[in-house]
Amino acid sequence: MQKQDFGLVGVGVMGQNLTLNIESHGHSVAVYDRDTKKVSDFLSGKAKGKSIVGAVDIADFVARLTVPRRIIILVNAGKPVDDVIAGLKPHLTKGDVVIDGGNSFFQDTERRYADLATTGIQFIGSGVSGGEEGALKGPSLMPGGAREAYDHVAPILTSIAARVNGEPCCAYIGPRGAGHFVKMVHNGIEYGIMQLICETYDVLRSRFGLTPPQAADVFEKWNATELNSYLFEITVKVLREIDPETGKPLVDLILDTAEQKGTGKWTSQNAFDLGVPIPTINAAVVGRILSGLKTERVAASSILRKAQGAATKPAADQVDALRDALHCSIITAYAQGMALLRAASNDYHYDLKFHEIAALWRGGCIIRSKLLSLIMDAFQKTPDLVNLMVGSSFAAILNAKETSWRKTVSAAVEAGVPVIAMAASLSYFDAYRTGRLPANLLQGQRDYFGAHTYKRIDKEGVFHTHWQE
Repeated sequence: MQKQDFGLVGVGVMGQNLTLNIESHGHSVAVYDRDTKKVSDFLSGKAKGKSIVGAVDIADFVARLTVPRRIIILVNAGKPVDDVIAGLKPHLTKGDVVIDGGNSFFQDTERRYADLATTGIQFIGSGVSGGEEGALKGPSLMPGGAREAYDHVAPILTSIAARVNGEPCCAYIGPRGAGHFVKMVHNGIEYGIMQLICETYDVLRSRFGLTPPQAADVFEKWNATELNSYLFEITVKVLREIDPETGKPLVDLILDTAEQKGTGKWTSQNAFDLGVPIPTINAAVVGRILSGLKTERVAASSILRKAQGAATKPAADQVDALRDALHCSIITAYAQGMALLRAASNDYHYDLKFHEIAALWRGGCIIRSKLLSLIMDAFQKTPDLVNLMVGSSFAAILNAKETSWRKTVSAAVEAGVPVIAMAASLSYFDAYRTGRLPANLLQGQRDYFGAHTYKRIDKEGVFHTHWQE
């Protein structure tokens, strides 16, 4: 039996596209899925005539691979990943490399890494971003695990990754669960930026009365500036799409409820655990949860009074101010994500290279944007930069556009247009640059009711006051 270079478990759309990508770069592939029809349909369809073979079961799949074996798993996060690993484990030997390419929770990756390490099987948890198109044409890859395991699979991973200026959007992230942690934060930033774009669209629609095609024109114009990004590109396409049945903009016919599959929530939960403020990302998670309360929102809309005033055609300076507010808010989303990565790098001993992470996000992934080159440069110049907002390039942008940001948020609030992520972004900016916050009163309150003590600004030590006679 001729042995294959690489194995893939999970022949869904992502798995099929990644297999085709791997094969197109000169690597033969064996595929397996517990749904054998998926395998047969793939082999007789897109994979026909290519160096791709199917397996009838796990044992057959493993037997078809060169030793040491290199296998990637692309199944739903959670128990399905554990089930696949349990099935593979009896057939693998020391030195084999197993890659989980799904959106697994990083602590699950840590557990699996430790478990497989006792057998000599090497485990990599790799973020894979770019969706179906990225899987086929070149994703952004964020692999974490043992360095020697990465070195063994690096020739294949770097060959299939997206490229920017000839450089692959794939790099060794760090030990154990580092790769999936970075992918989790990537998705958290993605949540934040998507919510900010949607709120901006709502302002264009609800406050300024623009139609979806007119809003698309605005985003297309902005995408030709420093705001250029993949998410802007697809926003324009979504807003321009016309439903063939009704002739109406398709976006107007889509139900306004959104799901959140876990990575955004995980990002918020972990940020609380590490004590890192990420209010823009948190607001995005809340926004999705609120969207799910459709029945309650419809009922409330007939009870709670709405802000007065009809939509009015915007002046040019109002649209420019909205763009500036969105620009500043997106910067805070990236800043919060990178701050969370810094805390995790210290607490979990991941030794993350922030400029490398920004570099591999420039291509293939969902949050790729022109801003990432600035982010990469900022961390190259100042590797220990505590927050992007105080980097010289970003501080200049925020200081120059603050007034527009503030006016935009104020006007949206006055008009009753919910901008929870944009307002949270502005408040984050205001709080971070404030030298003295009202937490002094908070500490006094805590000491009053719970004797929690406090520190003073005029002398050393820990103090408690007997507040009542």
